[in-house]
Amino acid sequence: MGDWGFLEKLLDQVQEHSTVIGKIWLTVLFIFRILILGLAGESVWGDEQSDFVCNTKQPGCTNVCYDKAFPISHIRYWVLQFLFVSTPTLIYLGHVVYLSRQEEKLKQQESELRAIHSKDPKIEQALALVEKKMSKIYVTEDGRLKIRGALMWTYIISVVCKSIFEAGFLVGQWYLYGFSMVPRYVCQRDPCPHQVDCFISRPTEKSIFIIFMLVMGLISLILNLLELFHLCCKHLLGNIKKVSASARDAFADDMVPGPYPPKHYSFLPMAESHTPPYQAYNKLSSEQNWANLNNEENLALSSGSRPLSEPYAARAAGAAERPCSRPGSSASKKQYV
Repeated sequence: MGDWGFLEKLLDQVQEHSTVIGKIWLTVLFIFRILILGLAGESVWGDEQSDFVCNTKQPGCTNVCYDKAFPISHIRYWVLQFLFVSTPTLIYLGHVVYLSRQEEKLKQQESELRAIHSKDPKIEQALALVEKKMSKIYVTEDGRLKIRGALMWTYIISVVCKSIFEAGFLVGQWYLYGFSMVPRYVCQRDPCPHQVDCFISRPTEKSIFIIFMLVMGLISLILNLLELFHLCCKHLLGNIKKVSASARDAFADDMVPGPYPPKHYSFLPMAESHTPPYQAYNKLSSEQNWANLNNEENLALSSGSRPLSEPYAARAAGAAERPCSRPGSSASKKQYV
């Protein structure tokens, strides 16, 4: 009963620290493979050697033909397969137990360091080191370890090893026995004097059992491949989220409003202006223009044409005769005259 209790605790630990696909694989292994093999395997394969009969009286011929027909018993071959397939899971479970105990030790050290209530730099440095080690161990709220970090890689390696072992044993079974049991086996081996016919008991029942174990092995292999794909996708998505989060944080840091940048003036605010000064009124050029205009009018009068200033003079006279629209305009004009 003690062995069964230890096995039950072991299975509970594996179930707690496995994915959903890993739990299904474990159920298939223990219920549909180990349990079926333990209950029905012995009754089906118990008469494997005793009922192996050959049509010869030559001593030793039956034994050598049986050894050639069955290099290893099916029962022992499947037990060896289960042992190899379960070993990576046990190694992963050992890593889980190691991390759990390490976490307990780190928590105890942290509580002892915090109970000192001292500002000694050595104590603070030791406390920071303990917190750094604890940050590498991912634990859920209920105290279970998360499949992350080094534990994730151990789990992935265990699944890869299980897949390789499953595929290898399936290929080995096909190479040694095939996937069916023939009722007659033809043997020609020393010390048999000639070709001998040997007969196997209950070949149909054994063929059905072989096919069942083969299907369970294929299902386990498919589950391992699916779990490996799930873990790789999970790890890849986690890395993508980390990269996107870091990029988003960097972008947010760049968008934080800082101090206003200094204004760049083309000229100093208090410096003298370098714009060109306005051109002053030139009295000489104005008098020259009026003289030119008078000369042109005299030439026009001497030639009998109309002087250039008449339209402007008529227009100015009309403006003078027009009444003012505002009453105060004449007063203002008188004021400025």
